[in-house]
Amino acid sequence: MCVVAVAATGCRKAPAAQSKTAGTTGQSTAAPAAPGTPGAATPPAAPPPKPVPAQLPDVIARVNGEDIKKPELDQIIHTMESRAGQAVPADRRDEIYRNAIDQLVVYKLLSQESRKRGITVDDKEIAGKIAQIRSQFPTQDAFEKALKDRGMSPDTLKHDAEVDLRVTKLVDAEESTLPGPSDADAKDFYAKNPDQFKEPEQVRASHILVRVDAKADAAAKKKARAEIDAVLKQAKSGGDFAKLAQEHSQDGSASQGGDLGYFPKGQMVPEFDKVAFEMKPGQISDVVTTQFGYHVIKVIDHKPGRTVPFEEAEAKIKEYLGGQKKMQHRDAFIAELKKKAKIEVLV
Repeated sequence: MCVVAVAATGCRKAPAAQSKTAGTTGQSTAAPAAPGTPGAATPPAAPPPKPVPAQLPDVIARVNGEDIKKPELDQIIHTMESRAGQAVPADRRDEIYRNAIDQLVVYKLLSQESRKRGITVDDKEIAGKIAQIRSQFPTQDAFEKALKDRGMSPDTLKHDAEVDLRVTKLVDAEESTLPGPSDADAKDFYAKNPDQFKEPEQVRASHILVRVDAKADAAAKKKARAEIDAVLKQAKSGGDFAKLAQEHSQDGSASQGGDLGYFPKGQMVPEFDKVAFEMKPGQISDVVTTQFGYHVIKVIDHKPGRTVPFEEAEAKIKEYLGGQKKMQHRDAFIAELKKKAKIEVLV
């Protein structure tokens, strides 16, 4: 878990990462699994967690006589907060802390089981794991700072890398004997979940945006309009649209030549959406005004709605079913380890 904590900091995303359509849709681009990609069912609501005291003891839990200490919990919580870009919300503290403690208990059980089975790793594997973590940091100083921030030394990192590798080998060994889903399994899933394989009408478009606030004064709007009109004239005269977007667009997609990829109806703001879906591939719009400013849109492709055929979806279905089978087996394996273990949660 300490290895995970250090690595997570090196590849942490900004807390509010923007999608490439930011400034165009005005909506979140988060969406369910793409058509033809099965999605997991919503789990039932869990009961309220037991309150976690504000002051935690030095030993949080004990698994078969081995302590789980407060610094281990602190490291997980610190990593979660780093990823989220904020402290643990007060109204979710009990839930998050209880889940973190359970992760530590499970990890301890898996570590113990890997030792029991005589699973080993060599120095080369450990060195490779540490090098992989180190590669996620821009400099050696940044790597060493991450270790220091977590109270870790090169020796503790080496130990934790060894444990992590042993646990990974244990889980891989458990899952390696599972048979993959059959053709019949995949066909049955496809037949019983038709809605998951419906693909809506989609457009692929590029755009050039000159931003101007809807509440801007007349002079600012006039200036922005003159700029977009000049760009439109070049685009309709045969100018390279992607190059024009890179030079003039004030949207995050500019670096991709204005390419927004494929999107279904309703993902973009209404004014943009309406024009994009009315155009044919290769056409360039007149100036389109939205809450973000002035756009010129070029449609690249237009796909009608369809049902993804089984032959196209089969590989993804099998991947999904195989993942579900592994998850169920892993859960059952962990449940059995817990059943046999003496687990004391001390908070």
